[in-house]
Amino acid sequence: MRVLHVIKGLGPGGAERLVVSMAAVANPAAVHYEVAYLLERKQHLIPELDALGVRSHRLAGRRGMADYRWPGRLRTLARGFDVVHLHSPAVAAVARPALRTMGAGPVLVSTEHNLWGSHGLATRTANALTLPFDRVRWAVSREVVASEWSPWRAKTEVLVHGVPLAPLVARRAERAAARARQGWKDDHIVVAIVANLRANKDYPTWFAAAAQACAEDERLRFVSVGQGPLEDELRASLASYRLGDRVVMLGYHADPAAVVVGADVFTLSSRHEGLPISLLEAMALGVPPVVTRVGGNVEVVTNDVDGLLVPPGDPAALAGAYLRLARSAPDRARLAAAAQHRVEHFDIARTARIVEARYGGLLAH
Repeated sequence: MRVLHVIKGLGPGGAERLVVSMAAVANPAAVHYEVAYLLERKQHLIPELDALGVRSHRLAGRRGMADYRWPGRLRTLARGFDVVHLHSPAVAAVARPALRTMGAGPVLVSTEHNLWGSHGLATRTANALTLPFDRVRWAVSREVVASEWSPWRAKTEVLVHGVPLAPLVARRAERAAARARQGWKDDHIVVAIVANLRANKDYPTWFAAAAQACAEDERLRFVSVGQGPLEDELRASLASYRLGDRVVMLGYHADPAAVVVGADVFTLSSRHEGLPISLLEAMALGVPPVVTRVGGNVEVVTNDVDGLLVPPGDPAALAGAYLRLARSAPDRARLAAAAQHRVEHFDIARTARIVEARYGGLLAH
């Protein structure tokens, strides 16, 4: 089966990483993947796709979504495929009618990666109006389904994705080298966050929590990995706390796992989430999570069993969780061991087999 994944960009986001991970564990006897994208400035993952032998196609010029030529280019490209799998609601809303006018064109499927409330009203409306063109629609968590407009919830299937477990598990041995690269001492308790610099990730709450925790425990160190439109604003905000090298923003990193594996705690301060891949990766690396009680986080983490859950927008609660784990090595070890066990249920290879079988069933009918 020839399958074309269509996504807005190939930057370092969770949905984009899922496309790469699916390609990495694909059954070559069953499926051939290629990827089409629009945004010229987001090409970070193309080298990984190239290494997997997955061809990528840029559909738009510098204007991105505003380039009126990209739907026609997609139609031309799609003639060579059996299935087109859409991953961005803004792109899907335009792509669906363009592809359905092809007559005997490819089967259309889509995946909803984020809560509908995270998209603008125009995107939500256009997405909703064109959803009937899909043969199958998946969502990455129950929370994403619940966020949809009510007519579409019953027609959306939850398909929990995951991460490539075996390579991540093997990287647990890199912990000492990772700490040495970052200059972290043996007695430092390091909290790492991997999240793009966008409003929904709520970095201001994380900064405030880090400042509170740093004031009470001098061993604590904080590090972030991520890039995005709020970078200048957030760096200025962080500087106002005068925390020096105790809280460091690394910006974009081609290999976030190389940082996270050296940490003692992983965290997310998000106000809403779909199913964060960075959380699953951290758990597979053996790092216990402290995350907000939102979205797919609560479908992965059980409080005080395989991580800690805190309310969103609450710096004091977040700081308290950091301090608790900083002061208790047994708690960190217990939660890390449970997290490693829990994440075994989120192997992307399982998801890949489900998706491949579903593609085959659609084409058979």
